[in-house]
Amino acid sequence: MTENWHDPYAELAQLRDFGSFSVTSSSVADGRPIPALYRSSGQGGSSVSPQLSWTGFPAETRSFAVTQFDPDAPTTSGFWHWAVFNIPTTVTELPENAGAEGGAGLPAGSVMLRNELGQRAYTGAEPPAGTGTHRYFTVVHAVDVETLPVPEDASPAILGFNLHFHTLARAIIVPTATSEDWK
Repeated sequence: MTENWHDPYAELAQLRDFGSFSVTSSSVADGRPIPALYRSSGQGGSSVSPQLSWTGFPAETRSFAVTQFDPDAPTTSGFWHWAVFNIPTTVTELPENAGAEGGAGLPAGSVMLRNELGQRAYTGAEPPAGTGTHRYFTVVHAVDVETLPVPEDASPAILGFNLHFHTLARAIIVPTATSEDWK
C-alpha cells in the first residue's frame, strides 16, 4: 500500500561486509509494471516465473536462494509468491518458468517451498482492487552454506528466518503491479 512503503530487507541486520551483487531479468524490470505473462491467471496471466541472472556475488557463497515477496499485500505479514533454496553455486541463472509447479525447471538439489496459495510453484502478481501499487521484492540471496536446515514443508517465513543468519549478500529487483495495470 503506497502510503506505507518500506524496504522489508532494510529492517534486517546488516550483511557481513559483502553488501550486494547484481541481478538482471529479461522478463521484469526494477520499478516497472510486471508484464501479463508473469501475472496470476486471475489477472489474465500464466504465473510464469521471471528469468533471472546474477553476477558479482561473494567468493564465499556456497549456495543461493531466490524469493519473491509482496510486502504491500493487504495482510500484516505480506505475501510470499516464491521461495527456492539450496541452488548450487554453479547456477547463476534461472530460466523463465523455472518456478513451474513441482520445480521440474529448477537445478538438481534445489528445494521449492509452498507459496501463500499452498502450491510448490511461483504464483504471479494479483494485487486486489483498491490496494494501490504493490512491490514484488525478487531477491537472490548469496548463502554461506551449501544446504540450509529448512524442512521441505516449512513456510517461506521460516526460510527467511534462516536466511537472516546465512545470507552474505543480496541482489534485488523490484517490479510492481496494481490491479489497474490489467483492466
